[in-house]
Amino acid sequence: MKLAVVGGGSTYTPELIDGFARLRDTLPISELVLIDPAADRLQLVGGLARRIFAKQGHDGRITTTSDLDAGVAGADAVLLQLRVGGQAARQRDETWPLECGCVGQETTGAGGLAKALRTVPVVLDIAERVRRTNPDAWIIDFTNPVGIVTRALLQAGHKAVGLCNVAIHLQRKFAALLGAEPAQVHLDHVGLNHLTWELGVRLGGPGGQDLLPGLLAEHGEKIADDLRLPRPVLDRLGVIPSYYLRYYYAHDEVVAEMRTKSSRAAEVAAMERELLEMYGDPALDEKPALLAKRGGAFYSEAAVDLAAALLGGRGGADGAIQVVNTFNNGTLPFLADDAVIEVQARVGATGATPLPVPRLDPLYAGLIAHTTAYEDLALDAALRGGRDRVFKALLAHPLIGQYEAAEGLTDRLIAHNREHLAWV
Repeated sequence: MKLAVVGGGSTYTPELIDGFARLRDTLPISELVLIDPAADRLQLVGGLARRIFAKQGHDGRITTTSDLDAGVAGADAVLLQLRVGGQAARQRDETWPLECGCVGQETTGAGGLAKALRTVPVVLDIAERVRRTNPDAWIIDFTNPVGIVTRALLQAGHKAVGLCNVAIHLQRKFAALLGAEPAQVHLDHVGLNHLTWELGVRLGGPGGQDLLPGLLAEHGEKIADDLRLPRPVLDRLGVIPSYYLRYYYAHDEVVAEMRTKSSRAAEVAAMERELLEMYGDPALDEKPALLAKRGGAFYSEAAVDLAAALLGGRGGADGAIQVVNTFNNGTLPFLADDAVIEVQARVGATGATPLPVPRLDPLYAGLIAHTTAYEDLALDAALRGGRDRVFKALLAHPLIGQYEAAEGLTDRLIAHNREHLAWV
């Protein structure tokens, strides 16, 4: 089995490599290709990757290349984890929206739109080259904003599934609180990428007993602290929102905080410099503890589970159940079939089929519908360009919605991203 990782020079990659090594019985990789235009980073990450495999007794071959076409040739699956513009672009995404009184974040709001505009054309070009080289390969998208990027891939007819680590992170957290094995914990996870709620937490699968009320009663303070939301909010909702919902439920509070402290991008950039220095140490043969602070917890487990299910090695003939991003296809009746949602799905060799979702409270359905409308416009802007399309997407976003803010954000987005926008 051959896998290719586009963006293999990322500091995330050793997390992925560690998972591939530990879970080799689930996903028996014989060849792994790390692809990245940054040759210096690729050399450091590739060296550490080989040492991790060697230490854990994995006999798979790891190669590195800057040649995309050669790297993906013959791959059974191609994992996308790229960041167009690097951390410098992220730093800008998290800064200029604050000038208009809006959240500065890399995957939602104006910063998220900027990232989508930079990313979608690049990902579609990569996917077309994969299809020409190896039309049977699955594309696993971990590149943010995952929902919009995955929708672009699916609408272009690619064999693609989107992946995020939020659900598996919560699954592991709830399993620890319940004293259960993670595989026993099933989440009633519903929404869009980075806009989800856990409507239930069940043991033993979709039909298991819902333990969410007990979790909130016994561990509500800890869960609320982790989400940085007041405990009474969780009690009144009776569900557990993802931490990205804080940008919606406490927008002004978050903006005030962001204006008084360094950006997450600055923290990550400093962390990356330290990590790359560590990766260059020939004695290092395991992922360093610092990597846990970089983000992407349990990313490798989620990626292994998804690749194994798509390639027929997990879940048997019926496939496996996993939270993924895929076409709605009637799952949420208030959305178009070609909207991309993030829910539990049955995943197998033919792709992902969402499990049924109960009728949603308008509190959640309304925000999902509103944000999906923004994503419609965001994808249109990413595919066709134009200042008016950017403005309309920003005006439609639930975190913006005011014409003066949208005008100011449009000017700033274009000014800070000219080198990445072919239509400017």
